[in-house]
Amino acid sequence: MSVSHRHRTRFVRQSILPSAALAASLLALPCALAAQSVPPALESPPAQPPLTGPHGEKLIGMPKFHDPAPYDFDEHTGYKQIFDGKNLNGWDADTSIWRVENGVMIGETFEGRPRGNNYIVYRGDKARDFDLKLRMKIEKGGGGGIQYRSVTGVPWTRPQPAGQPPYDLKFMMTGPQADFWFPVSAQTESYTGQWYSENTMQGILAFRGQVTQALPGQTNRLVANIGDKRALGGYVKVNEWNDYEIIARGGVMMHIMNGQLMAVFIDDNKDSVNNQPGLIGFEIESQPCKISVRDIWLRKFD
Repeated sequence: MSVSHRHRTRFVRQSILPSAALAASLLALPCALAAQSVPPALESPPAQPPLTGPHGEKLIGMPKFHDPAPYDFDEHTGYKQIFDGKNLNGWDADTSIWRVENGVMIGETFEGRPRGNNYIVYRGDKARDFDLKLRMKIEKGGGGGIQYRSVTGVPWTRPQPAGQPPYDLKFMMTGPQADFWFPVSAQTESYTGQWYSENTMQGILAFRGQVTQALPGQTNRLVANIGDKRALGGYVKVNEWNDYEIIARGGVMMHIMNGQLMAVFIDDNKDSVNNQPGLIGFEIESQPCKISVRDIWLRKFD
């Protein structure tokens, strides 16, 4: 065999071997991918039948585009109901303001009888990462909201109305709040859905329609807009029941009303008071005001 022939043979062998190895690895690729574990609930029907390769092997199909299951506020897998509609067992409240009536938790204040801020506190759990679903409506005026990751017993920063006894701190909640106000004015109407820190110097950290973020050592900043503040008010039902959901995971806290995202605050300060497990409750503020709450469901991920 000539030198040139030996050279050509060696070149052909070197060219073929990598190609054969590559082909073998490609044939093994579907098997390797198939071995990946995917929760059955996340699998969706294929967009098209599997394709067949030149040697009869099944090839990976096209991306499986799919829609999520439809919005269902009454889906309660993994949740527990924390208000039975019969009594206030597990809840701590001033019963001159809070009561149970026809299966509904009601807080009410009256014209000419100022009471200042007041809260009903759920003592059955402390939660950091959770989904909270409930139905809520506000009538007559005033407002309040949903407290979460909150504490009680902290000295109150606002004075009680004149002629009233000092606040009973066991009923007063400090911490994150999802606001809900009766539209007695354009300003109070715009509060509904926003992220507010009750009884602290943080105040409003995400107005309705905003996604904001606080990084360690930095001030709170706007990172995205959900929509126009006034336009989002169209999702809020006046004098009617509203679906209200709070999703809290780590430093991310989301407020959702009637299926519409209203505000998101992201607190990346791991030691922040906003990132600690805490209590859930409801606030009533101003008068006259009537707050009604029912169908309260909690799913914890702590």
